[in-house]
Amino acid sequence: MRVSVESDRPARHRHAVVFCCDDNYLPYAAFAAAQLAALAPERDFDIVICADTPLDLPATLDLRRCAIDAGGMFDGFGLDARRTVSTYLRLAVPEALAPDYDRILYLDSDVFLRGGDFGALLRVNLHGRPAAAVRDNQQWRSPGRHPADLRALGLSNGAYFNAGVMLIDVKAWRESGMLDRALSFGARHAGRMQHKDQTLLNAVLQGSWAEMSPVWNWQYTRASRLFEAMLETHVVHFIGPAKPWADPQDRLPPQFAAALAQFMERHFPNRTAPVPGAGPMAVPGGARALAWAHFRGAGRTERYFARFANDLTVLT
Repeated sequence: MRVSVESDRPARHRHAVVFCCDDNYLPYAAFAAAQLAALAPERDFDIVICADTPLDLPATLDLRRCAIDAGGMFDGFGLDARRTVSTYLRLAVPEALAPDYDRILYLDSDVFLRGGDFGALLRVNLHGRPAAAVRDNQQWRSPGRHPADLRALGLSNGAYFNAGVMLIDVKAWRESGMLDRALSFGARHAGRMQHKDQTLLNAVLQGSWAEMSPVWNWQYTRASRLFEAMLETHVVHFIGPAKPWADPQDRLPPQFAAALAQFMERHFPNRTAPVPGAGPMAVPGGARALAWAHFRGAGRTERYFARFANDLTVLT
């Protein structure tokens, strides 16, 4: 089963940063893409937004658009309102965009970009591995933890990554048959993958991925957000239910929603922009709880971060 692609323009470079989204997430993917464009005005890579149907991207944003027809290959994966075709579309991206790109950096839409040399990241040596990623935060302080989703499938323990940021070597990915392996696994275990795409990717890539520094996927949790302010993080990833556009309990600092609102008012004036909340400092006891969570995990977080000599270190 192969895929087909319709694009609004040809590729300009051999490397790309790719977002996959549906229409609901389009403003958020476009916001992150626009942040990247501003960070790298003289970039040597393309910025691409992919979807399974053509998306109406504002003309004010100079981004490549690709509509990928996956031919129903994910229909048996237990799709729902939260996990749509766009969730799994990253599996088909290396196949769909192979004629255009040698390296692809996939980013989720729920990210906030701080900085970093993305062009250099796209060129790092993966030592023959098909992909590189950042450990899931559950293994930052407890590297030996056996993820519950792998345990439920009877899979052995090992390094486990967060699938929101993935650096893909297109040739190695295709030569290892990743798409066919993922489709086979997803069909066999539909309904049993606790974390859907992340469970699937960790299952088929177990033992064969390279590990990147957490600055490329700083998972913004209750026990890690204050450390983010102490480091030169590049990609902040909102992995929990609280997002800059959906934060009714004021779990996030208002800076993220404020920046997104300003972007949407300019580029998506017909969409409802988020209203920044008061933030966690307005929650009684919130600051003390955050400080205590960080104090308890500080030593283990320091040891985890010290494994990486610099932001381009890749461990195999």
